[in-house]
Formats: sequence, C-alpha cells, structure tokens
Amino acid sequence: MNWDDTGREGHEDYQRFRKLMTLEASAAVEGAFAGGATEVVVNDSHGGMRNIMLEDFHKEARLITGSSKFMSMMEGLDGSYDAAMFIGYHARAGARGILSHTYTGQVLEYRVNGELMGETGMNALVAGAFGVPVIFLSGDSTVTAEAKRLIGDIQTVAVKEPATRYAAKCLHPEKARELIKAGVQEALKSPWPRPLVASKPVTVSVKFSNSGQADGASVLPHSTREDDLTVSYTDDEYIICLRAARTMMALAGR
Repeated sequence: MNWDDTGREGHEDYQRFRKLMTLEASAAVEGAFAGGATEVVVNDSHGGMRNIMLEDFHKEARLITGSSKFMSMMEGLDGSYDAAMFIGYHARAGARGILSHTYTGQVLEYRVNGELMGETGMNALVAGAFGVPVIFLSGDSTVTAEAKRLIGDIQTVAVKEPATRYAAKCLHPEKARELIKAGVQEALKSPWPRPLVASKPVTVSVKFSNSGQADGASVLPHSTREDDLTVSYTDDEYIICLRAARTMMALAGR
C-alpha cells in the first residue's frame, strides 16, 4: 500500500496494480450485466485518469479515459443513467484509511454545508444533482463505513482492512473480484438508496494544508476566505460549487 502502486510512472508495481484495477472494474461490469443492466459506462477517475487497460477491460462496457474532463471523476454522467457505482475508492483526508486523501494532497477538509466529506460524498452529490443514486461502493473498510454513513442503505464490499495508512490486510484479488461481481449484482436487484442531494444554497469549503495554498485559492472571484486555511464558495447548484472547489485547488498550487 504505497503511492508508487497508484500511478508513479517507471515503478514496476504501478503496472501490476493497473492490471488489478482493470480486472476489478471488469468484475463490476460483469455484476452489472448479471443484475440486469443493459448499458455500462466506466469513467477512469484516478490521477491522470489513464489507469484502466482498455485491451484487458470488459469488452461489453465503454470506457472514458484521459484528462482533463469537464466533470472530472463523474465524467459522462447525466440524468439518463439509472444508477452510479464507485469502484476502488479510498477514505477521506484525515481518516485512518489506505492512502486516505481528498482529491489532492493539499486538502485537509472538504465540507458541504458544514458536513465533512471525502470523494465518496463529493461525487455522490454530483450524481444526486442529476437524480442518480449511488448504489454500490468497493474499497477498504474505512471508506465503506464512510459510504454507509453518508448514503445509508448502499451495498458495499470491503476488499481490504487498514492497519495503518500504508498497510492493510487484503483479500486475494480473485476473491475480491468475486465479491465485487456478486455485490454489484445484488445492488441492482435490491431497493436503491435515494440520491444524495445537498440543500440549497450550497456552500462548499476547502481547508488547505497551509495558508499559502489558501492565499492562492482565495483569488477565485466570489470565494470567501473563512480563516487562515479555509476558503469557501456558495451557489444554488452543487456542481457549480464543486467546479469552484476544483478551481481553488488548482489555484492553491503547492
């Protein structure tokens, strides 16, 4: 459980874990079709978003790969989809989860209307803005618990249990894929949770790791500097607030 596993070009282990991620995503696709799905679109949403190996991916699914994307981790989603699923997720920044972070290493806290969230909540609210529920999530046991707190009756599969941020008790990859396939199939056949929707007006606040980053973020027009480390943005639409937060993270620099 190391950053080198997740996207450091030139590191042998990254290629191993790309393959494992490709196979886990394919297992989710298999489960979706077995559960009655007629169309599955997968958006590669980690790092540079070119991790899933197309030639080894499930042939009946479509893959969105590359960056940058207008909708980032939720590219391709709109109100025509029935459900969303999150595969290979990690816990929010500050949580005791494997490689826990929120979007970038700069962010200490991401809050929506005061509620602390990680990428699970961040992206479930995008789906909710389109009326789409998030019905399944896989990852470590910390992020599955996080998902249940936020979304309620969501189907989850924990494929690893953190010992520290960089060590975990892991399932065998074949076992993990079996559970993901079965979990996705069950999720489609079970009653779905309601879409996660932010109340209006929506305020997204980002707490950065140092004041210089907050200085850069606060250059964004109509943002509010809350304190030395925190910058917020308010709008009636959550997706606008998320785009503002992503812009603040870009302006924050290092």
